[in-house]
Amino acid sequence: ELKEEFTRILTANNPHAPQNIVRYSFKERAYKPISYVDQMAIHFSLNGNMILKDSDEGRRQSIRLSTAAEKAPVETSAVTSEETEIKDEESTGDTQAAGDEEAEGSGTAEVAEAAEAEEPPCPRMKEQKLANQFNFIERASRTLNNPMRERACQSEPTPCKNFSATANQWEIYDAYVEELQKMERSKEKEKTKVQIAKREEEKKKGRNLTSLESQSDDITKISKAAKIMERMVNQNTFDDIAQDFKYFEDASDEYRDQQGTLLPLWKFQYDKTKRLAVTAISWNPKYKDLFAVGYGSYDFMKQGQGMLLLYTMKNPSFPEYVFSSESGVMCLDFHNDHPYLMAVGFYDGNVAIYNVKKATSQPSYRSTAKSGKHTEPVWQVKWQKDDMDNNLNFFSISSDGRIVSWTLVKNELVHTDVIKLSVEGTTMQGPEGLQLQTLGCGTSFDFHKKIDYLFLVGTEEGKIYKCSKYYSSQFLDVFEAHHMAVDSVSWNPYHLKVFISCSSDWTVKIWDHTIKTPMFIYDLNSAVGDVAWSPYSSTVFAAVTTDGKAHVFDLSINKYEALCTQLVVAKKKNKITHIQFNPVYPVVIIGDEQGHVTSLKLSPNLRRMPKEKKGQEVKKGPEVEIAKLDKLLNLVREPESKA
Repeated sequence: ELKEEFTRILTANNPHAPQNIVRYSFKERAYKPISYVDQMAIHFSLNGNMILKDSDEGRRQSIRLSTAAEKAPVETSAVTSEETEIKDEESTGDTQAAGDEEAEGSGTAEVAEAAEAEEPPCPRMKEQKLANQFNFIERASRTLNNPMRERACQSEPTPCKNFSATANQWEIYDAYVEELQKMERSKEKEKTKVQIAKREEEKKKGRNLTSLESQSDDITKISKAAKIMERMVNQNTFDDIAQDFKYFEDASDEYRDQQGTLLPLWKFQYDKTKRLAVTAISWNPKYKDLFAVGYGSYDFMKQGQGMLLLYTMKNPSFPEYVFSSESGVMCLDFHNDHPYLMAVGFYDGNVAIYNVKKATSQPSYRSTAKSGKHTEPVWQVKWQKDDMDNNLNFFSISSDGRIVSWTLVKNELVHTDVIKLSVEGTTMQGPEGLQLQTLGCGTSFDFHKKIDYLFLVGTEEGKIYKCSKYYSSQFLDVFEAHHMAVDSVSWNPYHLKVFISCSSDWTVKIWDHTIKTPMFIYDLNSAVGDVAWSPYSSTVFAAVTTDGKAHVFDLSINKYEALCTQLVVAKKKNKITHIQFNPVYPVVIIGDEQGHVTSLKLSPNLRRMPKEKKGQEVKKGPEVEIAKLDKLLNLVREPESKA
């Protein structure tokens, strides 16, 4: 065992050297590990400036020094020679010994002189260190400028041809005509480019119609089929609601003692209108399942953009048409004879006409500051019969106290002020003794169904004015109707004398326009946002209040209280803003401040028709409805006539 040899190989590798260094290779465009690693470990290094005497550089410098010493005066040379003798220890020792022997041997004068020279102590010169050539030296180098080179090449000469012709007058004319045609074509191309650019801008802004018809040609081919498919899918999804809408009649109404209920059906909502309030609802006069909803805000501190959506009951999940506007929509109205035209009033005082047929998100016609727009929000718009020249016209009412008639003449909206609402006995003293008339703030109006010139105006002061289109300076009558703003005023669809009004003072009042006092007053314990007559009965109307309730009355059944008072919107912060009856189906739609529209079905008690008597046919028609309401009014009028 002792004789065994253990071989140990000593390597010059550095154990601390890193083994996995990676560098980026520009050639292969990837990170590559480096195979060679420097193994040298330096423990101590010091840059010196000493040079060996025996080296070439040392000899060169000593020669240089010696030559410099010879050039110097004799004294200095002697001193330097002594210094050199002292420096070279071995060689100087030998030479001194030899010098002593010579001095002993010969007594010449030279030796005596040398002895004299040695006796006085001579000052030593500083040692000059030998400079190291390889220490840092500042150097400069200049790159070579490339020499200029000239290069030339010769191309083949262009082929030439001689051409001669005589130009006639008609040839010159033809050339000019051709040039003009070219210019026209280029103009048309530019126009189309501009139109395309505009369309692209509109698309970028997100104002393009979302209806399938407005999209590319490939989609338009299948748009009708896709729309039918979408409606079928929706009908399957909401099948139970569709069944309720069509067939459900609440049997428990028989045991409710004339009370009725509202059955919730579809709820219409759209993502982009979540923060907007429903400010207007209107049913289409031609398509009974189609209705338009205007979105804006009643809070003047939170004004932003508005939207106008058209929904159908056949597709509750998505609107048929979407229009967006820079200002909030406040009111809208469909034209009776042209159901594709909508008049819209905005918060900024503008009015516009939208054409649903046109595949554009912009209104077809719009008022401007030049064309007499309102200076305050437009609260209501209503289409009227065409004027003498068969031009379309509609009326608008605003808080600025103006009622304006807008006529569509040669694709332009022309305005004429019909009436300015002045408040009696409120003239203000202006500068320099001027009498300033304060204007009333119009909030709602309605035109008589038969008497063309007659209309009612509700104001912010709570008054209702009976006006005529032909008298711009005075009112036919003034009703001291409410203590707060009149939110809605509406003529009865059957009876020519009766109208209804509602206000924020919690009341709904029914009036005969020939009598100054109201026929019926109903207090609903909360501000009333909207009221609407039913299309099927002269005595049925519905009102909505800000506490989220809907109230349905039938005067022929109960003159004193509502047949149905139902909470429609549950949230505390939410308020109902509008209600509308469907012209055909027993359905109402209600809009709220959260941007939702809810459809509800009236139970049988709320749309009860006169009972059939044996052997007699039940009379139907407007005469019956007028008689029914007249009978009620006579009950109210009788005590007054006796008095």
